[in-house]
Amino acid sequence: MRAPEVHMDHGLFGPRSVTWRVMGEPVQLVGGFRALLMQGLHPRAMRGVVQNSALLDPEEAWARFQRTTEFVRVRTYGTLAEVARAGARVRRIHASLTAHDPDRGERFRLDDPGALRWVHVGEVDSYLTVARRAGVPLSDADADRFVAEWRRAAEVVGLRPEEVPGSVAEMEAYIEAERPGLYFVPEAVHPLRASLNAPLPARLTPLKPAFPLITVLAFATLPRWARRLYGLPATPLEDLWATLTLRALHTGTQVIPAGLRYSPDARRARRLMSTA
Repeated sequence: MRAPEVHMDHGLFGPRSVTWRVMGEPVQLVGGFRALLMQGLHPRAMRGVVQNSALLDPEEAWARFQRTTEFVRVRTYGTLAEVARAGARVRRIHASLTAHDPDRGERFRLDDPGALRWVHVGEVDSYLTVARRAGVPLSDADADRFVAEWRRAAEVVGLRPEEVPGSVAEMEAYIEAERPGLYFVPEAVHPLRASLNAPLPARLTPLKPAFPLITVLAFATLPRWARRLYGLPATPLEDLWATLTLRALHTGTQVIPAGLRYSPDARRARRLMSTA
């Protein structure tokens, strides 16, 4: 008699997902920075950060960055129970905080659906854009699957799946529709300038020179209209440089042994993917 099949809890995505193929690549460090830059162009999303976050406090910035990184890790690789706990914490924090919108003269909660939706789409678009331009093998169907899979991630922060795009075409249409209301709020520190003084723990100080380079590359991967909103050059030359640099970085990391190239979670995911 054959032993009964054991169903493992692989969280939101699992070994057959495109998400696991995309998210473990080291080049996604650039994708994460790009996602923050996309977020920064939504006035309410950015004001929610500026008015409530310790992001710019040198004493707290690194701890906040670590918490954000841990949330992304759990959401991508954690069990359903771990994702539920992380999501409940984020939703509780967002529901308890408010910020002031000077454009409308009103206060809004950080769980404002419009802002949450933009942050979600900025993340999905950034990870997918960086992966494809870096040369991670993804077909058009894979790209659509990736966007659809991330509807599950939208639920974690309090959005309904049907509220967010489910394909690349829907995502592009949503971004285009949002463009008229996007701009970089004047009260925020420009990300490029902030990267020059990125606060780091003493043990990571040697990495500080890399932060402006990563930021510049993340900027260069943005659409030209987004770069213009940040007051930066927006020509095909930057597009070409970004694509070539991403491909060089991704190709270069392939020669590093997998035990060093991937995080422990990504290594486990790759083992599961190979047997799925």
